[in-house]
Amino acid sequence: MLRKIRIVLAVIFFVLITLLFLDFTGTVHTWFGWMAKIQFLPAVLALNVGVIVFLVILTLLLGRVYCSVICPLGVFQDVVSWLSGRRKKKKFRFFYSPAVNWLRYGVFAIFVIALLAGVGSLVALLAPYSSYGRIVSNLLSPLYAWGNNLLAYFAERAESYAFYETEVWMRGLPTFVIAVVTLIVVVVLAWRNGRTYCNTICPVGTVLGFLSRFSVFRPVIDTDKCNNCGVCSMKCKAACIDGKNHKIDYSRCVSCMDCLGACKHHAISYRSRMGSKQPEACTAGSGDKPVDNSRRTFLATATGVAAASVLKAQEKKVDGGLATIEDKQVPPRATRILPPGALSARNFAQHCTACQLCVSACPSQVLHPSQDLMTLMQPEMSYERGYCRPECTKCSEVCPAGAIRPITKADKSAIHIGHAVWIRKNCVVLTDDVDCGNCARHCPVNAIQMVPSVADNPDSRKIPVVNIEKCIGCGACENLCPARPFSAIYVEGHEVHRIN
Repeated sequence: MLRKIRIVLAVIFFVLITLLFLDFTGTVHTWFGWMAKIQFLPAVLALNVGVIVFLVILTLLLGRVYCSVICPLGVFQDVVSWLSGRRKKKKFRFFYSPAVNWLRYGVFAIFVIALLAGVGSLVALLAPYSSYGRIVSNLLSPLYAWGNNLLAYFAERAESYAFYETEVWMRGLPTFVIAVVTLIVVVVLAWRNGRTYCNTICPVGTVLGFLSRFSVFRPVIDTDKCNNCGVCSMKCKAACIDGKNHKIDYSRCVSCMDCLGACKHHAISYRSRMGSKQPEACTAGSGDKPVDNSRRTFLATATGVAAASVLKAQEKKVDGGLATIEDKQVPPRATRILPPGALSARNFAQHCTACQLCVSACPSQVLHPSQDLMTLMQPEMSYERGYCRPECTKCSEVCPAGAIRPITKADKSAIHIGHAVWIRKNCVVLTDDVDCGNCARHCPVNAIQMVPSVADNPDSRKIPVVNIEKCIGCGACENLCPARPFSAIYVEGHEVHRIN
């Protein structure tokens, strides 16, 4: 019964968290956005004391149920392992092996150092929730969007508005490649050996593993009933049960309950450790059996992975069917643009786990992963596809790590994330000798005024002048500028956001 309850809860969490990254309507976020906020690392970075205390108490009470129920990457590994068992048709596929502590704590030390040093790209690579988010948003999201567009195609012909088309685009090639490599590594390890990734690489698993050593409720082996058959060891996907010596390494046990039903003699049960006949849990590295290096070595699985070809996002855009409209290119910005609520570049880099949830939720498609090495995969703003609408606060609503603080619509209009810069040589007013004024017409804060290009000739073509004090950096001017491939006006970001 405990195993069935665990599976039901895990499926519910897994499906809903996956939909958080796929849903572009905001419906799922409204009801289940809290599931992202109770993930361990985002809660720590957001200093969400209530969630942290809850997860610590949960682990001290019941063991690592977070890893088997709440963490989407952990549940994903269980799904892969289950499929592997069905494919191989082996009833017992696992075996006990001592923990490789030098690898577990070595990776954790690197993770902590990177976190304190603000090396967000390395933190993002190791964070389990973020890794799963990138896999979904980069690999599954295009398939989900194409399926939606297919339904929208048929719905339109049936004169129904139940579905509407959405644009399919690649957020960034480096992030796409990293998502592919992460998927391959996790799938290979889970297919072969179950929870190897959780118990050797995952820094969250290492922290919770330390706490779970002191959990009140845990699987306990009754030595009077046990006949040393070893079935529990062969069913344990965490490789933590030494059935021959009646020992369980609780730092690696994820409380999946698979071992309970495997024992035909009912020698293993989930109960309070107080007064049990269970010997002390074996410590890492104990035991006479040699370490199975092939089980613990995962780095080689990532070699030889080539980047997938870039998916075609949409049909070629044309102007009236006569001429191709050239796509805008990203201007060379001295300072990257961060969304309102980020406060500053430093605050954002220290808190963001690059989970891509804000990228998936952005309705204007102005957020995309950074390609800079120090901030790799962390979102930044660019206005080739749209601009940051003053009435939209979606990214601040979904961010679970505190990198983008919650703001209201009134707050957003007062936050200056950057300022517009006019490039004279790109402006169509001067290059094509035509009237324009697009940037001034669409500026939501009236920060752009059109003035004569020749000071002493009021009848000359008018060019834009930017009031930096009023400009909030929303990018409407850059996005709607007709100049191609580079806009004649673009936004430079601010290191520290200014609030009026």
